[in-house]
Amino acid sequence: MNGIRGYSAWRWIFILEGLLTCVVAIAFFWLIPEFPEEAKWLTEEERTYVKERLQKDQGRSAAERQIRFKDVAAVFKDFKIFVGGFMYFVHSVPPWAAAFGFAMLIAYFSDKARHRFLFAIFSICVSITGFAILISVNNRHNLQYGALFLVTTGTYGAMPILVCWFNLNLGGHHRRAVGTAWQIGFGNIGGIIATYAFLVTDAPLYRRGYGICIGFICLSAASCVVYFVSVLVQNRNRDRSPRDLNLTEFEKTEKGDMSPDYRYLL
Repeated sequence: MNGIRGYSAWRWIFILEGLLTCVVAIAFFWLIPEFPEEAKWLTEEERTYVKERLQKDQGRSAAERQIRFKDVAAVFKDFKIFVGGFMYFVHSVPPWAAAFGFAMLIAYFSDKARHRFLFAIFSICVSITGFAILISVNNRHNLQYGALFLVTTGTYGAMPILVCWFNLNLGGHHRRAVGTAWQIGFGNIGGIIATYAFLVTDAPLYRRGYGICIGFICLSAASCVVYFVSVLVQNRNRDRSPRDLNLTEFEKTEKGDMSPDYRYLL
């Protein structure tokens, strides 16, 4: 397709990928149910099981009430929402190859252990190691090629962990809807930075681009530490505080993960 409509072949790759994403997104708007109890392909027993499983992990969803502007504003009063955005921010601008197997392995063991922080930090450290090799090594193609594996496995291993960790800790439909939109929307701004990170004038070493990647991955790691400490402290404070505050089930649902009997996943 090189030259068609005056565009280079690499531009058509992005155009076609973006077009496919838009078409699929429009179709999925009607195909994906908003809540498990609305899934027509599940049996009544399966819908009940999924609903109870989600309620056990994340609390009541408050799906019966429409989200309002004050619900959105209330979510952003929690500083952890902003930290979650920074956790994901850097992971939208890595190299193009994905380490699918490593990501699945990390996801499996983190779910098995019901723990996210250490798995995310380990993956981030793997990615930093890869970028550190790329920024310091030149004309050693075998080593540089190996460093790409470290970059991609670390980056794509951390991304699903960070997204799931943050979203699972958002109790209630309203907080989860706003928090998820914020994290993904803010995080993908990194694509703009990626456009200007690796400039032709920096060839062939591209030290500035690698330095930018290392800097933002370190920012992601720092955000993970801040988030982990904050939810750990809140869990311990709630353990020491009285749990029976005479709150009704409706009030607990409205508070979501801010309810005193909610415990965050570490």
